[in-house]
Amino acid sequence: MISDGVSRAGADRTGVLPKLLDLLDAEIPAAVELRRRLHAVPELGAQEHATIAQVETGLPVPGTPFAGTGRLVSVGPAGRDAVWVRAELDGLAMEELTGSPHAASNGHMHACGHDVHLAALTALVRAAHRVRDALPARLVAVFQPSEERSPSGARALVGDPGLGAGVRAAVAAHVHPDLPWDGLGIEPGAVNAAAAAAHIVIEGSGGHAAYPHLAADPVLPLAHLVVALHGLVGRRVDPVRGATLTVGSVRAGSAENVIPRRAEAMVTIRALDESDQDRLCRAVTGMAEHIAAAHGCTATLDFPKSEPALVNDERLARTARALAERAGFGIAPPWKSCGGDDFAHYRAVCPALMIFVGLRGAPGFEPVPLHRPTFLPPDDAVRAVARALAVGYAAAATG
Repeated sequence: MISDGVSRAGADRTGVLPKLLDLLDAEIPAAVELRRRLHAVPELGAQEHATIAQVETGLPVPGTPFAGTGRLVSVGPAGRDAVWVRAELDGLAMEELTGSPHAASNGHMHACGHDVHLAALTALVRAAHRVRDALPARLVAVFQPSEERSPSGARALVGDPGLGAGVRAAVAAHVHPDLPWDGLGIEPGAVNAAAAAAHIVIEGSGGHAAYPHLAADPVLPLAHLVVALHGLVGRRVDPVRGATLTVGSVRAGSAENVIPRRAEAMVTIRALDESDQDRLCRAVTGMAEHIAAAHGCTATLDFPKSEPALVNDERLARTARALAERAGFGIAPPWKSCGGDDFAHYRAVCPALMIFVGLRGAPGFEPVPLHRPTFLPPDDAVRAVARALAVGYAAAATG
């Protein structure tokens, strides 16, 4: 027995994991080539037409479209329950500075590993197709659009009741530079934060910079608000729980001698406990309204985007941890973050499991954070993610 109470023999009663692992290595060279092609031409959310076309060239069966560029690719006996296995299609709106021979030059970038995830899932689909009649549950590959921006591809998928019928569980894997190479982060409970975006607009009357007493200047209350907001988490959230608030954008005015009528800010509010996120959102609203009023202005707030916390199912996590060693992995130290991922929406229709695949110490990997212009996982990460996805699928298919 292993430490979390699941025997290695019992964790994969179907025996599907060794079959998939045996077949995966033959698929990795083609998957690495696919990864390089995808990395060179990333596309933004809802625009991933060339990306999905590249992916489809490597698939053994056609997919079913959803949410525009998304595809569901089913492998295995039609009458059995399904396990969704997800990878993300979209890149980010940022210039790549890796210097890689496969670097993007179109002003977009796969700076979060989505190219690796896509190639790995394609390899898993091909391996699973070779033993499709022996699969204990249909493996449904979810090539999902718009993870990085709204409208969320995950929200569109789970909002269609016809697509979620008969789904036993959903699994995904994500590379991460904070975890050790050959280690998997498979923690039960909340592993990524609930995330909300707030658009704050403060309005005054504006006027001439030489006569500030005749104007209601919205810049001053916005400046006070920015400072005040950064002290909010430390006084509203239990310090042993994870939460963060960042003012990422501030805009006001068009000339140095004009007091503007309007000033605005964009804020992200994140918390591992959704009740903390709700509390912070209410506090941001009250603080903005009162500070604005104290300066003779008004504040309005809009919350255009909100994602739930990503909560790993305890049974799936326990079973996957028991299987990780078979795939050549250790278990990384306990880890969670205030990052957000729309994979959190999948648990609205079924149990979900996100596995984090470590990159720290990987050969040829420069240890830089996600979303940095120099973030570049090595090609070896394709094999690691493919094997992690196989672990997740086997854990879900066993139940």
